[in-house]
Amino acid sequence: MADTHALDTIPLKVTPLHALHIELGAKMVPFAGYDMPVQYPAGVLAEHLHTRKKAGLFDVSHMGQAFLRAAGYGEGLAGDAAHEKVASALETIVPGDIRGLKPGQIRYTLLLNDEGGILDDLMVTRPLSAELQGMLVLVVNAATKEADFAHIAAKLAGSATLERADDRALIALQGPAAEAVMRTLVPGAADLGFMEMEWFDIGGVSAMISRSGYTGEDGFEISLPDSDVEAFARRLLAHPDVKPIGLGARDSLRLEAGLCLYGHDIDETTTPIEGALGWVIPGRRREEANFPGADIILRQIAHGAARKRVGILPEGKAPAREGAVIIDASGKGIGAVTSGGFGPTAGGPIAMGYVDADHAASGTEIALMVRGVARPARVAPMPFIEKRFHRTDKK
Repeated sequence: MADTHALDTIPLKVTPLHALHIELGAKMVPFAGYDMPVQYPAGVLAEHLHTRKKAGLFDVSHMGQAFLRAAGYGEGLAGDAAHEKVASALETIVPGDIRGLKPGQIRYTLLLNDEGGILDDLMVTRPLSAELQGMLVLVVNAATKEADFAHIAAKLAGSATLERADDRALIALQGPAAEAVMRTLVPGAADLGFMEMEWFDIGGVSAMISRSGYTGEDGFEISLPDSDVEAFARRLLAHPDVKPIGLGARDSLRLEAGLCLYGHDIDETTTPIEGALGWVIPGRRREEANFPGADIILRQIAHGAARKRVGILPEGKAPAREGAVIIDASGKGIGAVTSGGFGPTAGGPIAMGYVDADHAASGTEIALMVRGVARPARVAPMPFIEKRFHRTDKK
């Protein structure tokens, strides 16, 4: 049995922006082993609405960044052949099309166990520049990064090497004003397409900037050396359209966008098909069937999974929180809520959770047990708001 007193004494880690959060009056809470801002003085509601209207700045430096390099990288291996080698290695542990990435393109994918369960969800980027072919940039979740990096390094030993980028911070600028703000500071970044990444020089500092995010809004994620991130964050916050945003609003924003939170909406006990993430497995990978848990996942694709992640719209004003039991018309338990709360932009309570396949169709009437009372709800399509990711005609 673990010594809980000893666990209580483990100090929380801090990001390079910790002092800035304190200066800005943030309320700090433990999250994934870090001391993180949950909200600032304006409050979660104001932060949420500001991000939807203008632009919010998020500290996501607790997440794990790393570089994966093909064996032989820098030793004559170059171009598409180099990418093919490192991508083929990574495809042995994820179901996504990594080989098909174009230079500068980002792919959302999943680390899977042998049962098809999701160890983590992650972003994988193929760098744009010719000299970096044979390398992939990885971003994984904070709570799982130690296990993720150990898993990747062990599984790919001999074919690729993993180099952690623990000396790099990560911030996200999200919202409809994000492009205009970035154009004033890093003009070239505003020309990126959705799910594209490029290296930029910011006053002599090497920054990786991607056009992606976790809010359903247009936005950018900016990776900088720890020593340089505060200065750039202050430059962003000096813009009148930019406000600091904490974990509270980050959660309500991603819930409205129908995006999963690892460890809650997806985990090692859920497959991509159960989690409504089958779209991450393209035709080539399904045909090859050479990713972990492929037999189980392909069977679910062909015959359906016993349960499915769905959106839920409760009636009334009472939100249903994680763990709330979902019941059918007869009172039988058919699932549970995995994320729930008030959606400020959606204009009422929203949730997502798992229900058995017979009750997964949009419009199905269900009920949620909230404080011992069965409250009416219905299965609803996600996202709960219109996603406003930046789109171009380049692809």
